[in-house]
Amino acid sequence: MARDIIHGAVRNALIKDDWVITADPFRIQYEEFDLSADLSAERALSAEKGNQKIVVEVKSFVGRSFVRELQQAMGQYAMYLEFMSILDVDHKLFVAISTLAYERYFGQRAVKALLRQSQMPLLIVNIEQEEIVQWIN
Repeated sequence: MARDIIHGAVRNALIKDDWVITADPFRIQYEEFDLSADLSAERALSAEKGNQKIVVEVKSFVGRSFVRELQQAMGQYAMYLEFMSILDVDHKLFVAISTLAYERYFGQRAVKALLRQSQMPLLIVNIEQEEIVQWIN
């Protein structure tokens, strides 16, 4: 499985933010489908609240067509979310992108409308510093 070029930086940013990587990749198997999201991680909230668990799909958006890559990312997100729901996986699903991709593309009105409609959560990562900049639910 080919990893996205920012995979390592996203992984390191999560670790810096006190997340424990629990799978790399995170397999989602349902019937004939065997899918792989990039990462899963968890972090202790408190003794009373237990652990917070996430699955992260990493996308760099550096290809020739942003629209095609966005279609692919949104399709993957929808499939992963559906199968995770069927399988009762108790993780929140995020799509991780770089600050550069976020600033370049995700301020567009059409993209904002799609994100509002799909409710696709984003994890924005500064790739150079390997740090989480923002969680967008």
